[in-house]
Amino acid sequence: MTSYTAEFDDVPGTRVFTASRAKKGYELNQFCMSLMKPENRERFKADERAYLDATKMTEAQKRAVLDRDYNAMLDEGGQIYFLAKIFATDGQSYLQAVSTMTGMPVDEYQRMMLSGGRSPDGWRSVKDGN
Repeated sequence: MTSYTAEFDDVPGTRVFTASRAKKGYELNQFCMSLMKPENRERFKADERAYLDATKMTEAQKRAVLDRDYNAMLDEGGQIYFLAKIFATDGQSYLQAVSTMTGMPVDEYQRMMLSGGRSPDGWRSVKDGN
């Protein structure tokens, strides 16, 4: 990670998909892509743990998938467009899945986004605490 990309970690709630995250998340993202095939989705839904154990994912990545903790998946190198394969497999919309990442109910999250998104005011720096 360069000093430039390290600055991205100072923005609260932001995870920039850097080269290091791509490397870390390679197996997780490959798993997600495997869900494009109907037979793989069925195998995964039949026994999620067994399906994940057949991958080269780390235990932290597997736990994040099992818990459907999308923020943890991002921290583990997941890329949101790949992670979409998981929530599509679960029958969730993008709106439903992403609202879980904010801790907001779907309707509240949708209203916020339709009215322009989060306010730029507020906590802007992790290191400065403001």
